Amino acid sequence: MPAAKKIIVSIPDSLLAEIDLVGAAESKNRSEIVREAIRLYIRERKKMDLCERLRKGYIEMGDINKAIAEESFMVDYEGLTKGLQNLVE
Repeated sequence: MPAAKKIIVSIPDSLLAEIDLVGAAESKNRSEIVREAIRLYIRERKKMDLCERLRKGYIEMGDINKAIAEESFMVDYEGLTKGLQNLVE
């Protein structure tokens, strides 16, 4: 593992007790538990950010696709109308 930096973090007693329980159950020290928790948090944040960007992209593309479909519909409608007029004449 690359060089590690020590930081000071304030944690409520109840959360520290849970960290100690998990550490005992998994044979890990506090630092390992906290590192793993931070990695998981960052991974989940990245997933949430990606989902939000995808959601916005789908909404934007939906508007663009709707505009294209409406334009194509009008072109098809005009062609159909002209074709019917030619048949009637």
